Amino acid sequence: MKMWLKALGISLSVFLVGCQTVSTTNSGVIGVDREQTMVSLLSEEQVNAMSVQAYKEELSKASKKGNLNQNAAEVKRLRGIGKRLVSHVGVFREDARRWNWEVNLTTDEQLNAYCMPGGKIMFYTGIINKLKLNDDEIAAIMGHEMAHALREHGREAMSQAYGIQLGQDALGILLGISPDVMNIGSTVVNYALTLPNSRTNEAEADLIGLELMARAGYNPRAAVSLWQKMSAESGQKVPEFMSTHPAHDTRINGLRANIVKVDPLYRKAIGK
Repeated sequence: MKMWLKALGISLSVFLVGCQTVSTTNSGVIGVDREQTMVSLLSEEQVNAMSVQAYKEELSKASKKGNLNQNAAEVKRLRGIGKRLVSHVGVFREDARRWNWEVNLTTDEQLNAYCMPGGKIMFYTGIINKLKLNDDEIAAIMGHEMAHALREHGREAMSQAYGIQLGQDALGILLGISPDVMNIGSTVVNYALTLPNSRTNEAEADLIGLELMARAGYNPRAAVSLWQKMSAESGQKVPEFMSTHPAHDTRINGLRANIVKVDPLYRKAIGK
């Protein structure tokens, strides 16, 4: 019992002392203001460096397969949309204006797209072609994925992974098993870069993405048509892009309810 209490006490004290409550973004007109708990040992710079390395590996894989940026016109289209969205990230966090944002396209039939910490964006041809996305709908996806990076949902997931790992280490000590220190890093990266986001994070990304696209002059109503298309395409099967995402109806209703908040921004952007 004493060993268990000591192990648990050490793990909890390390985790609690190393945590900080932060507000990663301004709330915007959309009103996302949840405070997040981060492990101070995991700096934004460290997480972004991990992201850059992972992104380079993905680019290298796609390039070796001859799948990277094969459609020049589509790449130009994506990067143009990205440039417009990035010009408004300062509304949520000023430092994001200085991130090395990057947009690339891989030839892959999956319904997928992502933005890694620090602004590394990848689109899959499958999501564009199968859903026959217009520019407004692409902006809805891209804005959503950019919002994950702005909110540092990846670092937040890493912080949660550290908490889980510390708990496992405490149990290991109780059972006489030495903690696998080298395994902590891989566990953390797995949580942040490969596992799906929580429903809370998805809802936040929906709302911030909605405001980003409106400010950039993309019709926020396209966020609704996007998810209607996604629902029709996926049927009963949930694609990787939407794993653990809110139910289609829940998401669509949430977006519709918040369009009124961002519509004046859209009207201003298009001069109406």
